[in-house]
Amino acid sequence: MSMAETLPPVTQQGLELGPANRKKTTGALLYLDDLKVTFDGYRALRGLSLSLDRNEMRAIIGPNGAGKTTMMDCVTGKTRPDTGTALFDGTHDLLKLDEPAIADLGIGRKFQKPTVFESHTVADNILLALKGPRAGVASLFGWRNRVEAESIDEILTVVGLLPHRMRPAADLSHGQKQWLEIGMLLAQDPKLLLVDEPVAGMTDAETEATAILLRTIAKDHAVVVVEHDMAFVRALGCRVTCLHEGAVLAEGSIDSVSADPRVVEVYLGR
Repeated sequence: MSMAETLPPVTQQGLELGPANRKKTTGALLYLDDLKVTFDGYRALRGLSLSLDRNEMRAIIGPNGAGKTTMMDCVTGKTRPDTGTALFDGTHDLLKLDEPAIADLGIGRKFQKPTVFESHTVADNILLALKGPRAGVASLFGWRNRVEAESIDEILTVVGLLPHRMRPAADLSHGQKQWLEIGMLLAQDPKLLLVDEPVAGMTDAETEATAILLRTIAKDHAVVVVEHDMAFVRALGCRVTCLHEGAVLAEGSIDSVSADPRVVEVYLGR
């Protein structure tokens, strides 16, 4: 036996690397390494690497064009990177899965503009989003009709909409619609929530309530928040990653990232 064959696997940031036939694993919930994406000659991601622990909340900041949306597109299967590694929940290779399969693994995404069923009640929006069996028999016999009201009310309590459960979603304020959509994500029982600029257009009171909501959710779920409002990011009280030109520029506490001269130059100083 050669010396090379006796060596243990090399571990880097939780990623176990061994022989070619060894399955890659990581202790992180989400592990991105050296993601590169090019659109018609434009390099949207230039070797982006990021690791997210279970039940961790992370804020992603950076100037327009930094790669924030492209990163989330890669995680959810909307965009296929040219090269790199993307692992979820230990062993799932996201780059080999399509969007529905990735959603089934437990990754939920909320876009900046809320998309709710405005003609339905708040409670029915949660009901329609609930994760359940996909088998034809289950759908045929209407499993949603047997869902306990308490299950819906529990989610509405978390997002602060229980008093509005019978109101049409169209009657909610902009901020309340954002909370309803977050509730619809929770109804899918995700392990990871990707939330894009949740407080855009909100009042100060709604912004404060949203920070409290996301901190509550992060006790039981991993949450990635893409946001430009630095006061809101500070209120989240989480680790911050600043992207620039498709890669990580700085990472750490809000104070350390805000004080980084490179971040000030390319983002905060503008």
